[in-house]
Amino acid sequence: MQTHFTEAQLADPLIREGDAILRTCVHCGFCTATCPTFVITGDERDSPRGRIWMLREVLERPESASKDTSYHIDRCLGCLSCTSTCPSGVDYAHLLDIGREKLDSLVPRQATDKLMRRMLAAIIPHAAKFQAMMRLANLGRPLSFIMPQMMRAALQKLPRKMPGLDPVGSQTETFTVSSSAGKAPVKRVILLAGCAQRALDPEINASTIRVLNRLGVEVIVRKEAHCCGALAHHIGETKQANAVMRASIYAWHEEITAGAIDAIIVNASGCGTMVKDYGHLMRHDAVMAPMGAAISAKAKDVSELVADLDLASIIQPHVTSTCGPLAYHSACSLQHGQKIHDLPLALLRQAGFDVVQPVNGHLCCGSAGVYNILQPAMASALQQRKLTSLRNTGAVAVAAGNIGCITQLDSDALPVRHTIQFIDWASGGPRPI
Repeated sequence: MQTHFTEAQLADPLIREGDAILRTCVHCGFCTATCPTFVITGDERDSPRGRIWMLREVLERPESASKDTSYHIDRCLGCLSCTSTCPSGVDYAHLLDIGREKLDSLVPRQATDKLMRRMLAAIIPHAAKFQAMMRLANLGRPLSFIMPQMMRAALQKLPRKMPGLDPVGSQTETFTVSSSAGKAPVKRVILLAGCAQRALDPEINASTIRVLNRLGVEVIVRKEAHCCGALAHHIGETKQANAVMRASIYAWHEEITAGAIDAIIVNASGCGTMVKDYGHLMRHDAVMAPMGAAISAKAKDVSELVADLDLASIIQPHVTSTCGPLAYHSACSLQHGQKIHDLPLALLRQAGFDVVQPVNGHLCCGSAGVYNILQPAMASALQQRKLTSLRNTGAVAVAAGNIGCITQLDSDALPVRHTIQFIDWASGGPRPI
C-alpha cells in the first residue's frame, strides 16, 4: 500500500511503525474471506482490508477521523484470523493497536461507553473484586430492562450459579511434585493464575497443576502477577494495562534472569498471546524492554509444555471409554495469535478422546475479551453461528483453551471445558462433564 506521511509525521516512532506495516499490505482481499465480521455484514468497512484503509487515513490525516471510523474499528474482534490468511505477512495486530490509540485521542467516546470500559478495566483484572461485582450484579437482573444495552449484555454473560473463588493466585506458593518424592522435578515453571478465570472457573488452574505435577513439573504461582493486562490493553485503557503488565514482569523477572525457570505457563490463550507480546509492547521503555522480551521468550501455552513431556505415561486408557466424541473449539488467540493449531487436538487424542472439528473452525465465537459486552449484537450473531457448527458435530462436549470462549459457548446441553480439564480426567482427575 502506498502511503504519504510527511517527514514530521515520521518523526513519531509509532507513525514510522504504522507506515512500515501499511506498506506490506497489497490489498489482495484474501483476508476478507476469513474475517468473522465481514462474513456477517458483507461491509468492506468491517473487513481487515477496509479497516487498514481507514487506519491509514487516520494516521495520515487525523482530521479525517470520525465516529463512523471508530464504529467500524471498534467492531474488529482482534481475532487475527486475517493474519493467518495474509500472504504478505501484514502485522495487523500491532497496526490495530497503533490506530486504536490514535483514534481514542481524536474521537471522544460516549460517556456510557467510556464509563463501561473504565469499569471493566478496573474490576475484571482483580478476581475477588470481579466475583463480588458478579454477585452484586446478579441481584440487579430484574431491572435489566431499564439498563443500557452494554450493561444488559454484561448481565447475560454472568453465571447464575457462582463458583467459589479459585485459591490459586491468592498467595505466592509452590506446588511440588508429590509423586516423585526424593527426585528433582523434570521442569520448574511459573503459572499465570489469571484474573477472570479465577472467578469464573476455579477448576482450570487446579487441573493444570495436577497434570503438570503428575508429569514431574514443579509449579510456582506469584501473587503479584494477577493479570496479563490484555483486557485493559484491547479496550484502550492503556494506563491500567501498563500497570498490570509491569506488576507481572517484576514478579517474574528475577527467577527468569537467574535461569531458575524453564517456562512461564499460561492456560488462557488470550493471556498467552498478550504475555508473548510483552517484548514488543515494552519496546520503547529502556528498563522494561529487555525484561519483557525475556519473559515473552519463556511464555508457553500449557499445551506446548504438555506436548514436550511424556503424556502417555500418566494416561489411564479406561477412563475416556465412557465419554462420547468431543468437539474441539480452537480459540482465535491460540490458532491465530499464537499459531498453535493441531497440538491440543493431538494431545486430546493421545489422552484417548474421539475428537471432531466443527465447520469453519477458524471463525471467532464472538467472545474476544469483553467484545461480547461492548458489541453485543455482533457477538451474539457470531456466538449462534459457532454454536450451530459445534452442535452439528454430534459431540457430547467441547474442549477449548480460553476462558472467554468457554464462558461464551458453555451450556447445559453442550458443556464446554478447558482442554487441560479433559487431560486431567484422563490421567486420574475428576470428570469435568
